[in-house]
Amino acid sequence: MKLKHFLQGFGILAVILTLLPLIAIDYWWIRIFDFPHAQLTTLTLIAIVTYFIKFDIKYYKDYLFVSVLIACFAFQLTKIYSYTPFSGKEALDSTITSQDSSLTIYSANVLQKNEEYQLVLDQIEQRNPDIVLLMETDTKWKDGVNGTLSQKYPHHLLQPFDNTYGMLLYSKLPMTDAKIKFLVDKEIPSMEAKVTLRNGDKFQLYAIHPTPPMPQHNPMSSDRDTEMMKTAFSANERTMPVIVIGDFNDVAWSNTTSLFRKISRLLDPRIGRGFYNTFNAKNIMLRWPLDHLFISEEFRVQSLERTDHIKSDHFPVFTELTFEPEKASEQKADEPSPAQIKNAEEQLKEQNLLDMQIKY
Repeated sequence: MKLKHFLQGFGILAVILTLLPLIAIDYWWIRIFDFPHAQLTTLTLIAIVTYFIKFDIKYYKDYLFVSVLIACFAFQLTKIYSYTPFSGKEALDSTITSQDSSLTIYSANVLQKNEEYQLVLDQIEQRNPDIVLLMETDTKWKDGVNGTLSQKYPHHLLQPFDNTYGMLLYSKLPMTDAKIKFLVDKEIPSMEAKVTLRNGDKFQLYAIHPTPPMPQHNPMSSDRDTEMMKTAFSANERTMPVIVIGDFNDVAWSNTTSLFRKISRLLDPRIGRGFYNTFNAKNIMLRWPLDHLFISEEFRVQSLERTDHIKSDHFPVFTELTFEPEKASEQKADEPSPAQIKNAEEQLKEQNLLDMQIKY
């Protein structure tokens, strides 16, 4: 009987945790429950199976309890199903191997207090990416890696900060119109540049690292959401292919990241391939995908890899892409709906930062 009461108590908790993220409030203690859908889905399934194995389903209360648990499980599963190998791929596999049309990207939140500079440098040397983005980089990190990386990566944007939001961007490929911007806060940088591939084609690169909705950082998610929506609108209005990379401090399946994907009309390589959980590298039970890469339809995916531990609380991500614009129509994203555009605009209006809009 104690087990039955425990399962029923868990069922009530599962309902609360399932419904909380649906509340349209930006407080961190609500938005944080967007994160553990994978864990909650697994625990809910275990509870359902255990209830069936251990107890006879006789009374209406039992039927009601099991029905509620199954409904919670189904809802949770729909949130994360796209990020399993059972779902169809949104960004399709590469069909060419031409070096001139290839692009490799390494991005890592290095953890500012981490001092394993050489470990990161060794990993970059091993994978030899075309573009490197390092986040949470202060002056010590810049001094620790710049001497080595600047020799191999002649093009770079460097904005070290001691507030865990510094960014270092390095590229072997030429970058033009390179800018460091402060979309929401004067101490939270983002970066953008036009990058020229080896075949001469260009694409627009955006790198962002918005603040998380946490009490020690920002009790509201509005700053994070605003930076994401401003970037999404910029990507939507593109005149050339686009790639967005960075630590979004948000899971792939949240309403905010889903809206970002819809507004930007970009593709998520994770969809149909897996979670690729990057945080928390130090806790296997509490891991979710916070570090993202989104691509426009001109790019295809050769490989996507969560790399080895670098003593940070994040795992790095290494991505191999190919540029295949002639096949872009095969994976073109849908246009955002008027309701989605209105939702994104309202998030910007809350910060008095609505300086762009999509006509529909």
